[in-house]
Amino acid sequence: MARSVAVAVDLGASGGRVVSGTLADGRLTIEDLHRFDNGPIAMGGELVWDLPRLWQEVVAGLRAAAARHGRDVATVGVDAWGVDFGLVGADDSLLGNPVCYRDGRTRGMLSVAETIAPRAEIFTATGLQFMEINTLYQLLALQHRRAAALDAAERLLMIPDIFHWLLSGRRSNERTNATTTQCFDPVADDWARGMLERFGLPRRIFGPVSEPGTDLGPLRPDVAAETGLDATHVVMPGTHDTASAVAAVPAADPPRSRPDWCYVSLGTWALVGAEIDRPLITPECLALNFTNEGGIGGTTRLLSNACGLWLVQQCRAAWRRQGRNWTWDELADMAALAPPLATLVDADHPTLLAPADMPEAIRELARATGEPVPESPAAITRAALESVAAGIRRRIGELERLIGGSVGHVHVVGGGVRNRLVCQMIADATGRPVLAGPVEATAIGNLLVQLATRRGGLGLTDMREIVRRSFATESFAPRAAAAWDVRVAR
Repeated sequence: MARSVAVAVDLGASGGRVVSGTLADGRLTIEDLHRFDNGPIAMGGELVWDLPRLWQEVVAGLRAAAARHGRDVATVGVDAWGVDFGLVGADDSLLGNPVCYRDGRTRGMLSVAETIAPRAEIFTATGLQFMEINTLYQLLALQHRRAAALDAAERLLMIPDIFHWLLSGRRSNERTNATTTQCFDPVADDWARGMLERFGLPRRIFGPVSEPGTDLGPLRPDVAAETGLDATHVVMPGTHDTASAVAAVPAADPPRSRPDWCYVSLGTWALVGAEIDRPLITPECLALNFTNEGGIGGTTRLLSNACGLWLVQQCRAAWRRQGRNWTWDELADMAALAPPLATLVDADHPTLLAPADMPEAIRELARATGEPVPESPAAITRAALESVAAGIRRRIGELERLIGGSVGHVHVVGGGVRNRLVCQMIADATGRPVLAGPVEATAIGNLLVQLATRRGGLGLTDMREIVRRSFATESFAPRAAAAWDVRVAR
């Protein structure tokens, strides 16, 4: 079928990929076209994303798509992480590289916000969990220091919105990523304009919000010429990576108020939640610091952000600086031989957010909390992975309180699926069967929204049926749940 290929640009905090997808006979076939590293860089006293290099990588991926599929490439869409943004001026130019959410500029901004509006009022207006990295506090940090960029800005674009603007020339905010900002009202389905006005933030920068599947038109002529894709349109997927990942969860049940399954989208972060049919904005949800984010098909992702594989990623980086270049598989094999449940720390502790030396930070936190101090790389890796599993266990318990029922099984999707050890740890820690896969859930969800837009008539249930037919999953049964119960209680 001519012009039947979709291309997903999937940007993560530690790496990106460009993937093509073709749907035939009810099955989706995907192909890696280009992969690249990502990470913030220190520049001018800030931690920023290297947008020019990322743009070059995206263009390289689109060139690879043209070389592989030619004029069959019908659409391209970009997904990325939430909360980070760029500001565009009146002359349609980007006002600097987007600042990374791990930059220290937001420290103390949550307290500043609460002097203007009480926490309960902010939650009622946005339904979002409180994290100092949220877009709201990044904007307040700019306002606090009277940043010239905020005064000059005409539009705020989230990270994937920036790439869609660079690709198509059209500025648009997509709903699923807008809901991560703590500037969006999920009930009114629009920016929380009254609250934003109370904070004194310029209303002009918050533009119209579009739904996943919106066609932004053809590639800009210069981009089409540079990539060789002269007949390709830009279609917005669920641009928040977790929205796309959850769309690719191979669950059979439709969204409802009391789902019997939950998901863990596992990468740098672990997003733990359930898909429900409407926002849940209650005092208990506020107390547990859960969030209501937009999903595909008008669904709500009721979830909590937890630390994912960030700890191990940063340990590996620290050891590589010392000349010990272990692969991910080697680290997992080493950890599997270390004593189980020896050391548990709070994986979300502020000291682990961005330390200079992650192994030493884990040891220091263990020492400060009276836990056995892990010394070897194997013990440190095991402690990091089990601490992540413990955090996921706690959040699933809190999720069940919110939805008023227990979840029977856990779907784990994303890059973390490759780590079979941590998948087993999640099954053991939660005492629930884990169904792991697909690995490339984010790219798959991105592709399916694009393909559904072109074909029409494909809903969320249909997309998940395609996932079940197209991709293998692996099951993990709990094997040490009782030991986890005893350890966590201790």
